[in-house]
Amino acid sequence: MSVLLSCLLLLLITAQPSQAAATGPPSATIRYTEYGIPHIIASDYRGLGYGYGYASATDNVCTLAETYLTVNAQRSRFFGPDAPAAAGVTTARNSLNSDLHFQRINDSKVVDRYAAVAPRPIRDLVRGYAEGYNRFLERNHVQDPTCADAAWVRPVDELDVYRYVYAIALLDGSGAQIDGLVGAQPPRRADAGTRSLGTADALADALRSRGSGTSNGSNAIAVGSEGTTAGGSALLANPHFPWHGALRFWQSQLTIPGELNVSGASLAGLPVVAVGHNADVAWSHTVSTAATLGLFEIPTVPGSPTSYLVDGVPQRMTAHRVSVKVRNADGSLSKVTRTLWSTRYGPVVSGLSGVALPWGKSAYVLRDANANNFRLLETWLGLGKAGSVGEVRSTLSRTLGIPWTNTLATDRRGTALYTDTQVVPHITDAHAARCNTPGGADLFARTGVSILDGARSSCDWGSDPDAREPGLLGPGRLPTLVRRDYAANANNAPWLTNAKAPLTDYPRVVGPGATAPSMRAQQVLHTVRQRIDGTDGLRSEGFSSRTMREVLFADRSRVAEISSIDVRKMCASFPDGRAPSSSGPVDVTAGCTALARWKGDYRLGSRGALLFSRFAAKLDSVPDGPWRVPFDRRRPLTTPHTLAIERPEVRTAFGDAARELAAAGVSADARLGDHQYVTRNGGRIPVHGAPHELGALNVITPQWTVGGNTEVLHGSSFVQVVEFGRNTGPRTYSLLTYSQSADPTSPHHADQTRLYSADRWVRERFTERDIQASPVLRVVRLSGPAHR
Repeated sequence: MSVLLSCLLLLLITAQPSQAAATGPPSATIRYTEYGIPHIIASDYRGLGYGYGYASATDNVCTLAETYLTVNAQRSRFFGPDAPAAAGVTTARNSLNSDLHFQRINDSKVVDRYAAVAPRPIRDLVRGYAEGYNRFLERNHVQDPTCADAAWVRPVDELDVYRYVYAIALLDGSGAQIDGLVGAQPPRRADAGTRSLGTADALADALRSRGSGTSNGSNAIAVGSEGTTAGGSALLANPHFPWHGALRFWQSQLTIPGELNVSGASLAGLPVVAVGHNADVAWSHTVSTAATLGLFEIPTVPGSPTSYLVDGVPQRMTAHRVSVKVRNADGSLSKVTRTLWSTRYGPVVSGLSGVALPWGKSAYVLRDANANNFRLLETWLGLGKAGSVGEVRSTLSRTLGIPWTNTLATDRRGTALYTDTQVVPHITDAHAARCNTPGGADLFARTGVSILDGARSSCDWGSDPDAREPGLLGPGRLPTLVRRDYAANANNAPWLTNAKAPLTDYPRVVGPGATAPSMRAQQVLHTVRQRIDGTDGLRSEGFSSRTMREVLFADRSRVAEISSIDVRKMCASFPDGRAPSSSGPVDVTAGCTALARWKGDYRLGSRGALLFSRFAAKLDSVPDGPWRVPFDRRRPLTTPHTLAIERPEVRTAFGDAARELAAAGVSADARLGDHQYVTRNGGRIPVHGAPHELGALNVITPQWTVGGNTEVLHGSSFVQVVEFGRNTGPRTYSLLTYSQSADPTSPHHADQTRLYSADRWVRERFTERDIQASPVLRVVRLSGPAHR
């Protein structure tokens, strides 16, 4: 398409009203540039959703179709009740539990009620998305062998889209506790199952991984004018999310001339940009330490375990008969029906994160702060229109729709923002002290998850006048920091967002106070300080787009940095180069030689990195920790330190790591890239980066098998660096580490993965001039409607 034709197209689109309800058939134009990145332009929200639905289905139709199957509670019907649940969108033990959970939601009509009253732009966007997805199915035969000709690939409607949005909102709360929610059944004996001692300890241990970065996590660095080379601002967006399944990011640019122009990425089924930028601001999110759920302990009525007491008055639980169809071994279908129970506070739960919560003289109830949160799309659409950091804050506060993440942002004015303005239960420290049960008090102090006394109605969650709905903390209580130097977060508590300006005034439910940050959080803050000071060995002082990209892919390990000298001393102390292991001495000469030369990074050519990675993973299980000097809140960025190499557990961990490499057929001094890779269409692509516990920014969580790290489970996903000059628009580089398409037949199934392997980035095309200059520009014009 010539520049003249492009201008005519924009004039035609601009001449049409974008705010009015779309009455004719939807239409959109998709301009594809390098690596299959779509730039979708339409005259209204319905058309924009139409283009997004079509383009996202083009790249990920099987992943999307399985997601819709999941939220419609039909996995057991097609795959059988014992089949695995969908990766990412649930943590259910099997498809039956997943189906019972989603069918309960669908029976409640909570999604239907929102769909009827959603703001007009959201309704049009979602309607168009469903039409575009269906248009793709109508026009194309699915080529992806994962679901080609599968009966469960079907057209969708708006409710399917809203159901997925709701599943994302619940992901950190009830969506993470499905087995306990659908497994809660009253006891056969009314006096059975009194709460055992130690339950709070077990729960705390089970919940300890929340915020640790071992599952979904992220880094984000927002640098203002005082921390940049050119006096503008720069933002690193680095979500750590699954490389497979329903939580894959997908990149796009969405434009309604005169109304919206935003670029970045989102989960493929959400027709908005969740991490990205427009001409004036850039933003990203990191998984928060806030607890988005809470428990209530309610006394049951003697002899009637489905009744309970509140203020001394008996109340009956509500019974929900939930039925789902299941596929039997012979291919026939039958029905499974289960009665699930709920109370005024929420549904009864039989366990939390795998720890049993017995139902007897008392029962436990789960309340999810996101139970009424459908505002995600509203929030992200608002962020896409924001013109400054101030407008980002006002959008987050007005909508209060972010479900479980912090937000970091920068703008053209050189301002950096951190805020945890998200959905959080209204449980102040005073309320928790007054209402937590004895076990709940300990659990709350350690995790932020409460167990409130449900026998007293006054112990229900409170409310703030500036909150979007009752039961939530208002934005005025949530931690926020606006700076001209920097704000950074790596799933750590708000207090160390900026080492020069610690945040302290927030409730425990939002996160812990002055507690030990993870090694990755330490690495982020050290990296920022050294870059701003110019002490990291790179050019000049302060951040630029180039140095932001360089520090991310330096692949440095904080754990290696503070323990490398200790490891060398330990190696020198092994008699005859043989370390103890759980199954006898093992020769570690080659590994120790490699570690003596290793620079402590996780680049493709690093030798010794694999051995250290397996060693560090085992250090996590050393009783009381592996460090001789423990964490000191007065020195949060330099403690703990000094590996306790005299302890038998530490020495044995090293020997066990060496044996593990040998058993996998990996030399202790092998190059990282030879044994950390993914296989795409029969070809190996080496992958740099390291697991979270090693304190690396570029997180890669691999699957360890014979041969080494032979697949990536999750880690760096959509990575974006946005730089604003003093008076210039965004200069942006990005990478989608696993590429745009999950379809192995697509040319964009692994192209960006190869870029990632080679430390190469995609220079984003944001302006019309940039888009038209693409040498591979391909234009697809769509008009509807799709048939239903």
